Amino acid sequence: MSALPKRYFTPEEYVLLENQAAYKSQYVAGEIYAMAGAEPEHTKIVSNIDFALKTAFGDRPCESYPLDQRVKIEKAELYTYPDVVAFCGEGQYDRSSRPATLLNPQVIFEVLSPSTEAFDRGDKMLRYRTLPSLTEYVLVAVEAMRVEHFTRQADGLWTMAEHRRPDDRLPLRSPDLELPIVQIYRLVTFPA
Repeated sequence: MSALPKRYFTPEEYVLLENQAAYKSQYVAGEIYAMAGAEPEHTKIVSNIDFALKTAFGDRPCESYPLDQRVKIEKAELYTYPDVVAFCGEGQYDRSSRPATLLNPQVIFEVLSPSTEAFDRGDKMLRYRTLPSLTEYVLVAVEAMRVEHFTRQADGLWTMAEHRRPDDRLPLRSPDLELPIVQIYRLVTFPA
């Protein structure tokens, strides 16, 4: 017995389906994946990151969006909802669909969960890195205090720094600021 062939969707078909759906999904190279809800500690970390960014931005022309801001990476055939996106300056949007889709994030945060960690570290990271506006990609662990900060260098290569201590600070250059690691993990309980 042979397996049924997979159904591949065009980006346009995905957008039409997403506009009518009662749930969020992401599009990866012709396939559509429904997005599951998050655990409380995951949601706390997302909220903490967004709050820390908004506080640090002050009156600067910078924005951050948690969870519900769809991002399109056309070259990499990806539509997805990062945990947090941030940018300074003018946001560029594809407004041909609802919700409007952000095209130029500068920083993307993904909070790792067991079901998405391999994708967030692998294929998704590679797809994100094709986005010309993206200068930083940040992976945040839930089970322990660990933040991995990937930064695009002037020559196009990416470097990684890891932050594990409460007194560490995450230096972001796209919006020039530092986030205290302890603030990212505020009120988060780690598993025993």
